[in-house]
Amino acid sequence: MSLSIRNQLPGTVSSVSTGEVMATVKVRLDSGQDLTAAVTLDAVKDLGLSAGSAVQALVKSTEVALATGPVAGLSIRNQIPGTVTEVATGGAMAGVKVDVAGGALTAAITADAAADLGLAAGTPVVALIKSTEISLATA
Repeated sequence: MSLSIRNQLPGTVSSVSTGEVMATVKVRLDSGQDLTAAVTLDAVKDLGLSAGSAVQALVKSTEVALATGPVAGLSIRNQIPGTVTEVATGGAMAGVKVDVAGGALTAAITADAAADLGLAAGTPVVALIKSTEISLATA
């Protein structure tokens, strides 16, 4: 299957905590970074997710926010440090490519935000991703 989602990070499930409808799945990326994904309990069952399962963490570029440093006092738990490698700015939006340990991410943000943050190749950033915006696929 081919996907339009460019942000695909390989990892291994380290734990699954289930509720009545949703589950939080902790994933250790191949780079060593930990992520949390919130998915439906049905998805956990359908994919057969358990500790040790190989997965791909999938995130649409529109769901990746960027900060110029770590952010405290925020409910977003997935904060991945990286370095901007490219900024492509259009009239309204900017595509920002970020090199992260073990891979790369693309963020689609407004051109104003990219300008306000002073993003350019070499800028250190932190990619922020809500756990509800991470999808999982079995490898």
